[in-house]
Amino acid sequence: MFTIKKYYFILVVLTLCLPSCGVLENASQHGFTSGFYKTKNSQKNIERVYVDVMEDKFDVYHLTQNQPDKILFSIPGQTENNMPLTRRVFTKKSIDIDLTSNIFKYRPSVFGLPGQLTTDFNAAIYVGWRHDYFIVSQKRNPLGKTVSRVSNRGYDFGVFLGPGTSTVGPFTTRNTWEADYSGMIIQTGMAGFVESNLASFGVSVGLDYLLTQDRDIWIYTNKPFVGFIIGIALN
Repeated sequence: MFTIKKYYFILVVLTLCLPSCGVLENASQHGFTSGFYKTKNSQKNIERVYVDVMEDKFDVYHLTQNQPDKILFSIPGQTENNMPLTRRVFTKKSIDIDLTSNIFKYRPSVFGLPGQLTTDFNAAIYVGWRHDYFIVSQKRNPLGKTVSRVSNRGYDFGVFLGPGTSTVGPFTTRNTWEADYSGMIIQTGMAGFVESNLASFGVSVGLDYLLTQDRDIWIYTNKPFVGFIIGIALN
């Protein structure tokens, strides 16, 4: 017989272990790496370009039939002359896959009972549409050298699905169940993130589905929660 405990175990393993170690090692691939971006050209029009990111400079290429053909300009990582300080913004859109957790969930008042702020264990795989802004700017260091630096800002919206736990007891069953225990749940919902190179955080809205036989008396069945969610990039 396929027991509920076995089902719980498989859900946790699938959510936490499927992303391989190799994927986790590449968790910062949303950083400013070689690839296709959009930026404003000298006429202030949006243009799609290819950026070759190297240790000592960034080469920006014009595209012909979606292939790089000639260098439009280069941004050195460091120079010793008094080059003008500039600022360029490169944008990129991509699919975002994260391992996420709702650090806490706020459950609004139901059946006249007060709202709850819970911190039960949960994890989920999140898939969203990500927008990144890479700002390349220069500054002069105390030696008079002009140094380029890259800062990253981004956001995305998407959906999540994964396992977790939630307390089942007198409060959450309106005194129908006398003892407290941690019931397994499946959480699903939507989230919006503010992004950095590796970690991200945001707000989620979702539903929890209790997997034990007490789901019919659990006061949060089909009731939404609002969460504070964090994520680590897997792609």
